[in-house]
This record gives sequence, C-alpha cells and structure tokens, in this order.
Amino acid sequence: MNDFFKLMSPAEFIALFDEFSPLDPQIIPVLEARGRILAEQQVSNEALPPFSRSTMDGFAVRAADTFGCSDSETALLTIVGEIAMGTSGQEYKLKAGQAVRIWTGGELPQKADAVVMVEYTQAFDEETVAVFRPVAPGENVTQAGEDYQPGQVILEAGRSLRPQDLGVLSGLGINQVPVYRKPKVAILSTGDELVPSDQTPPPGKIRDINSTTLMAMVEEAGGIPVPLGICGDDFDAMLALCSKALEGADMLLLSGGSSVGKRDFTKRVFAALPDSELLVHGVSVRPGKPTILARQNNKAMFGLPGHVASALVIFTCFVRPLIRRFSGLGSTLGLQAVEAVTAQPIPSAIGRQEYVRVRLLHEEGRALQAVPVYGKSGLLSPLVRADGLLPIGRDMEGLDQGAPCTVLLFPAA
Repeated sequence: MNDFFKLMSPAEFIALFDEFSPLDPQIIPVLEARGRILAEQQVSNEALPPFSRSTMDGFAVRAADTFGCSDSETALLTIVGEIAMGTSGQEYKLKAGQAVRIWTGGELPQKADAVVMVEYTQAFDEETVAVFRPVAPGENVTQAGEDYQPGQVILEAGRSLRPQDLGVLSGLGINQVPVYRKPKVAILSTGDELVPSDQTPPPGKIRDINSTTLMAMVEEAGGIPVPLGICGDDFDAMLALCSKALEGADMLLLSGGSSVGKRDFTKRVFAALPDSELLVHGVSVRPGKPTILARQNNKAMFGLPGHVASALVIFTCFVRPLIRRFSGLGSTLGLQAVEAVTAQPIPSAIGRQEYVRVRLLHEEGRALQAVPVYGKSGLLSPLVRADGLLPIGRDMEGLDQGAPCTVLLFPAA
C-alpha cells in the first residue's frame, strides 16, 4: 500500500484520460438528438432555402420598375396574379411593369428580384397597384441557398446539438444523425454502515447519500446512471457486482473503501478484475486525496471517497471530464466559471490543490464576493449552501481577503 502516498497531480490525472477513447457513434432520429454530441460533420446535400422567397406580405416586382417612385409620383404596376402559400411561383415570368401579389414565405416568380411591402402600396384598380416607395434588388427577399449551399458544412463534429441545429437538419431533410453514445455509469455505494435511503437506519447505520448524489451528477454530465445499490465490506460480493456491472457499463463508480484502512477492498477488487490496470491511487487534492482510477480496456473504474463532499469534488474534477470525453466533448470540465474576489482570507496548505466550497454574495456597487462555506467532509449543509468550488493551487498558502479568484459553479438544477 506504499504507492498510496505517491500522489499524482490533478494535471497528471487528467492527462491519463488520453488513454481512453470516445465511445462508438450511434445513429438516432434528429427528434431525439437535443443535447447529444455530433460524431461526424454534417454537410448539406441541397440548398436552403430551396427557392428565393418573400420575407414580407406585398408584391413581387422587378426592382427597376420602382426606381424613382414616391408619394407624389407613384409607379403603376399591372397585377398579373397571386402566389398562394405552398404553390410554385415559377408559373409567372414578370415582364417590365408587372407585379404579382405574394405572401410571406412565398416563392418569387421568374424575373422578380424584390418585394414591395404591402404598406407601401395602394390599389389603383383591380388590376393595378400603385407603389410609392422604391425597393432595391434583393430587398425583402431571402435568396435560394442564402442559408446553406449544396456541399457546405452545416455542423462540425463534436458539437452539442441545440434546438436550432436540429431545425437546420430537418430543413435539409436530414432526419437521422450520428452521435456519440452516452456512457453508462454504474454506481455502487460500499460500506457495512449503509442502508437504502427509503429505510429507517438502525443504530450505527446511516442512509446511503452518495448513490442519489452521484446518479444525479452522472445524468447532468451527460451519462446514463446505472444504480447498483449498496454492497457491504465483502470482497467476493463486491468483485461479483463489479464484474457483472462492467459487462454493460462504460464506467464504474465505487464510493467508500478507498481509504488506507484495513477494509480497503476497492483497490483489491479493481486489481482482481480481468485485464485491469491501476492508474492512480492518491491524488494531490483536498478534499479527495484517496482516489483510485483503474482501467479495463476502454472502461474506467473510479474509487471515490465515502464522504459526500469529497466524492462531489472528485466527481467534478475528474469523473465529469472523463464522462465528457467518452461523450465526444474532450476532457473538459464543462462548468461555468465566474470571476470574484474573496470576502475573507482563505487559508490553504502547500502541497495539495484545494477546492473550497463557496457561496457567492452579490452586493450593489461591489465585485462579486466569494464567501467560504466551511464544514467537515461528511456534512451535507455546506454543500447545500455552496454555489461552487474555488480552486487554490497546490503551491499557494491560501488567498488574502480581496484576492481575485475564479469560482467553478455547480451545474444548475
């Protein structure tokens, strides 16, 4: 167990993720693709819009026929027809002095190059319209292919698909899209002291908190949580559960059992799994030093601290980036960061990167204040009160009051 004290830096930990590959793509309907990560760039196979169309209700005209007109000297144009919505405008071919009534979204007739808004026209008689404001070529018109041309790249690979992205795909007739598969993350809470959250714990027992917390965090990060429940401190039972879970899961999270105590089964279990390789046993962060990372081919196995605050920090700093890498987003945190100043001195020990829970205080006329929320790693109330984490580098002896800092915000509900 001496290797426990060979602590790895956070940067070295993250660098290990290069050994893991994004998951294989899958084809899904565009209607189900919001928030999924595009696995291949998408290229238009047609023009969008497919035809030149009006952006206003009015009259399709040849712009030159309106040049010089005004309130006092109108241009009189002959109305030769009307383009109803959903009908082709190609049946009309405008000659000089002619106009066609058109509605928003309607296809321009041949030889028309502009649309006069109905507000700037007046009926002269049933077959003639008076135009009292000139238009330039292309005015009030969306040209064919103005959004996208055939062969043009629509969306790059690695993009998180938004509603507007899905709309573009649908507009181009692309109804299925390749996306990276969401990683399945198996979650197992370990310890003889745990009971399910729906039970009243007998003396010496506590309810399982980590399973609920980790399931929600996995889902928010883009993974699919697979709850395994609770396992007591039994090596054979834990090994059997982990072996079974890894048959279908891409990641495995064990909370508890990563300390140096005599009932440290996590490392032994990971080592006993076929084709497994221990990558990390101890990282220079606080809280969360006794963290384990192992690998089975392209599957990742984390041994997380049992205390919920420590487990949350390690998930945020390390598990979340690997979920995102599996999902095609690279090894990034994907968290919003805000700039603030410390509301009071925040001490920190040299040698470990510390993540301080903070709440943000907004006061008019003052910079955003980061207020530390202290509490033992097993307490829940500091987590509930905190808005995010303030990282302090491992070579720093804390921060003075009023020091500029960056706060990583916890994801919104």
